[in-house]
Amino acid sequence: MSDMPLPDERNRDINVWIDGTLHPRDEAKVSVFDSVVQGGDAVWEGLRVYDGKIFALDEHLQRLQESAKALAFKDVPANTEIKKAVFETLEANGMRDDTHIRLTLTRGKKITSYMDPGVNKYGPTLIVLAEWKPPLNQINKNRDQGLELITSSIRRNPPQCIDSKIHHNNLINNVLAKIEANHAGADAAVMMDIEGFVSEANATNIFFVYGGEVFTPHADSCLPGITRAKIIALCCENEVPVSEKRISMAEMYRADECFTTGTMGELAPVRSIDGRIIGEKGKGELTKKMQQLYKELTEQNGEPLPF
Repeated sequence: MSDMPLPDERNRDINVWIDGTLHPRDEAKVSVFDSVVQGGDAVWEGLRVYDGKIFALDEHLQRLQESAKALAFKDVPANTEIKKAVFETLEANGMRDDTHIRLTLTRGKKITSYMDPGVNKYGPTLIVLAEWKPPLNQINKNRDQGLELITSSIRRNPPQCIDSKIHHNNLINNVLAKIEANHAGADAAVMMDIEGFVSEANATNIFFVYGGEVFTPHADSCLPGITRAKIIALCCENEVPVSEKRISMAEMYRADECFTTGTMGELAPVRSIDGRIIGEKGKGELTKKMQQLYKELTEQNGEPLPF
């Protein structure tokens, strides 16, 4: 067993589900012939467990199925089968809260090293990786005071290249953008589309506030995230004006408030972008309001665990 320190030592002894079997962490492996190894040919979802419930489970599984269909996967397991795997993994690890799940479905194992999906003869590989991992703003308290972002030189893929509505594992564009952020000492990178308008951050969707109104980029060159959709719905339900629009770099800099959204980090306020301080140098009032509304939503909703 590796002696490398972990962010949470409880994860040293976790069990990982791979194709119907639970494996100890250090034994959890896929074949070198698996499509995810050969070409990043897989789809995935991130799930979060709150107090004995999995939040937005059906929405995530629906997107997984839609992504697999768009990529012409064969013999995709039914949602009931996937849920069973998720529940059994969580139960084996004794996880009922503060848990993040990386759910991956690959095209499966090939009979020879080759790009052609025609040599995938074993059916999809289902991986359920559940870790003790509270939201990022609870792990790093500085994040809750505001992220520092830079603008990446890497453009987000347009739909004529790779459709962002397919939640696939080909994340090299986003990884390159994150490398730029790391080198700049920033928390994350804002990615623009090929026309120079804001798309998203490298791992999250992004929102801006101007004069009490909330705006977010159209989901053309960015993932239409599930947390993103929840925030838009919460705005509508609570009489907060919200709309999608093209947002230029100059508009980004002059925002009153800015926050990012995603399953991993929930809502995280943005303090600065490219050295420009956003608003009043910290979490704005509308950002605080949306954080509270989202917290209440996660507390009140979700699929109960059967154990």
